[in-house]
Amino acid sequence: MSVKHVNAAANVDEQGLTVGIVGLGLIGGSFARAYTAAGARVLAFDTDEDTMDAAMVETVVAELDDAVLPSCDLIVLAAYPDACTAWLEGHAATLGAATNLAEGTGPVVIDTAGVKAAVCERAFELAREHGFAFVGTHPMAGTEHSGFAHARADLFQGAPMVLVPPALEDTERLMLLDRVHTLLLPVGFGTFSVTTPETHDEVIAYTSQLAHVVSNAYVKSPTAREHHGFSAGSYRDLTRVAHLNSRMWAELMVDDAENLSRELTWLIDALAAYRDALDARDQERLRALLAEGDRIKRSLDDERHS
Repeated sequence: MSVKHVNAAANVDEQGLTVGIVGLGLIGGSFARAYTAAGARVLAFDTDEDTMDAAMVETVVAELDDAVLPSCDLIVLAAYPDACTAWLEGHAATLGAATNLAEGTGPVVIDTAGVKAAVCERAFELAREHGFAFVGTHPMAGTEHSGFAHARADLFQGAPMVLVPPALEDTERLMLLDRVHTLLLPVGFGTFSVTTPETHDEVIAYTSQLAHVVSNAYVKSPTAREHHGFSAGSYRDLTRVAHLNSRMWAELMVDDAENLSRELTWLIDALAAYRDALDARDQERLRALLAEGDRIKRSLDDERHS
């Protein structure tokens, strides 16, 4: 994946920053906690009343609605992909009325969904039609837990953030990216990279979705029930993300079905080679397969540190 790093150095006056957040799960809740810890004013909306009540205790100062949208510097859509698109469709006119793109005023909207093509295609269209600023984003951080109760102010500290901007003239695009980068500074991301929706979804099918499918399938072995007392780090590492939000991941995976299906096909073919070597009791062929995987992993690690 070819990416460009954003090196904006502007500072944000967190005390004067107002952030609106839609969806207070693990990601949205962590954005809310991070901005609150930085001194920003956080407004939010979640369909679950208990979640809103909990957030209003110490994190969120008021509910995010049409009346307060124009006061926001940044709006973070941290819901499922379809819900992000639906919210934008319902509030696009209000966002447009509050925005002057030429002067760089009005809320900047980002989404945090784990797929980008499904969200960005419609979001870019709405932003062009109504005249507001939108950039797709994907914070590369999370845990196996979900919900506001597990949200942390430091979840994104040092984590990579992927930015997916619309197709604009170079100067306009760089100004928008710089603005988003500046607004995200209080959250503590370690690196920023820029890509397209298509490239994002192609790579994320491998780095995230495939890992969740493999982990989820791995624990379906009947032997899993006998693992206690026989398992250590390898088991914990491979099964960590077997525990997941099935509704959310099913939506993400279907939105990225072509890429994920291709990755699964490659993996199934690779696994079949190991199985065939074992069935043939072919130790040399198995050794070669294992050595190949070890060599590829070492090469990938060397690239990362070079």
